[in-house]
Amino acid sequence: MRNDKETFLKAVEIHGLALEYASDELKNDKEFLLKAVEIDGLSLRYASDELKNDKEVVLKALENYGLALEYASDELKNDKDVVLKAVENYGLALEYASDELKNDKEFILKAVEIHEW
Repeated sequence: MRNDKETFLKAVEIHGLALEYASDELKNDKEFLLKAVEIDGLSLRYASDELKNDKEVVLKALENYGLALEYASDELKNDKDVVLKAVENYGLALEYASDELKNDKEFILKAVEIHEW
């Protein structure tokens, strides 16, 4: 049952954190994770480390839940495109950007511009 994709996608529809109980195999299945984070970006929290470092998966999660940036890899928290997507969705997601980006004046100005405060 912990490997049943359909069951877990239905569970994610009810509550994104249901992915916590999926098998490690599902948590590392890119096709499955893309569907799960499309339903609820918070599902990224339980993705494998490999998929937390997958730009496509993380961007899909950020489309509907900017704060999912918290669960992205450190590498992606330092990726301007990724962080801007998070900020576009939810301005306070900037909190989870790398220190390097938070100290980049040009980047911060762009982030402030992109988010409709």
